[in-house]
Amino acid sequence: MGQTKPATQPKPVLVPDVSQRDIEIAYSFTGAELLLFGAILYPGGRLPDDDKPTDIVVVVKGPVQSILVREKEKVAGIWVNAARLRYRSAPSFYAIASSRPIASLVDERTQAIYELGLNSLQLSPASSAPTEEQDRFARGLVDLKRRSGLYFEAPGAVEITDGVLYRARVTIPARVPVGRFTAETFLIRDGRVLAAATRDIDIRKSGFERFVARSADRWSFTYGLTAVALSILFGWTAGWVARRF
Repeated sequence: MGQTKPATQPKPVLVPDVSQRDIEIAYSFTGAELLLFGAILYPGGRLPDDDKPTDIVVVVKGPVQSILVREKEKVAGIWVNAARLRYRSAPSFYAIASSRPIASLVDERTQAIYELGLNSLQLSPASSAPTEEQDRFARGLVDLKRRSGLYFEAPGAVEITDGVLYRARVTIPARVPVGRFTAETFLIRDGRVLAAATRDIDIRKSGFERFVARSADRWSFTYGLTAVALSILFGWTAGWVARRF
């Protein structure tokens, strides 16, 4: 008789949600604050009886985009563009909040697999540049995005109550791009990701800004002609006013 295989240990399940599934950007948009919250459902409704801590990591990502990074160099006292490197699929927005610093939760391999942290982003350079050059440009890209408020890390920003409920706040800056965002939640215990769940967030323009964006996308030629005509009209009006007064 063959040996009976032991039953697979059931894993906990995440039930996440976000305070806003749709964010509309108008001319007065100054940013938004997302509340990400949820619950951890343990097998049998019982918390683990060991003393190992339970941690939560939340990652909010914007749509990927192609980005060209230029490196400036000072020549004869003047800053000029030197080397450059293009990335095919860099996230337009990236925010990570965790109950503890990521380095204390998982090893570097796990960080890279799940892209947990700014140092673990898979940026996909479009050229086969040397590793040292890719690393230099990647650090430069992350630094630029961080300074503009589009990339940030918030260790300790996730609050866990009674080992079951969690919540975290993520700031969406005014310069955020539009598109489909994802909010990924990870449950981590003993250095392993035990559960993950995703919620989508749509950020789009509204009102006149939406009309202009859709016009530029759908009727690019007409939009271009209109923009040129308006520029000429405004220039002629400004000249006429200057001559009169």
